[in-house]
Amino acid sequence: MIHLKYTEPSTLNTNVYTVQKGDSLWSISKKFNISVDKLKDINNLSSNLITVGQKLKVSDDNLINNNEFIYTVKKGDTLWDIANTYKTTVNKIKDINNLSSNNLQIGQKLYIPNVSNPTYYTVVKGDTLYSISRKFGVSVSDLIELNNLKTNVLQIGQKLIIKK
Repeated sequence: MIHLKYTEPSTLNTNVYTVQKGDSLWSISKKFNISVDKLKDINNLSSNLITVGQKLKVSDDNLINNNEFIYTVKKGDTLWDIANTYKTTVNKIKDINNLSSNNLQIGQKLYIPNVSNPTYYTVVKGDTLYSISRKFGVSVSDLIELNNLKTNVLQIGQKLIIKK
């Protein structure tokens, strides 16, 4: 018998800061130990102008939290394609990245919000993609795609996204 071990995603995002009255990029950069230039870069800001209530990313980690991650734009990508792939909307991607147009640059990094909390599963001894797919009613190909797997080999303790 195989025992399931579920891992709940974190809902606390300490890598996003909401601008408060009196804040400046300089004061925020000091609070989070990040340069103003880096703060502007990861938020796609072209000026030092910020507004109360605006959400700013204050970390450049590839994985922000379980509900948001960074996507690197590839040749031929459009916001519509990216939004459809990650089951979100163009407007949500534009909003979280402070984009004013739909124009993208190859190599540009986009924060992708996940509109629903994903379901995770931690691999235990004896698991295969097929056995996991049967347990959760998803296809092996969906598991491979959701987790960007390059091989069918799983590691005990590996955390897999089952559904988004």
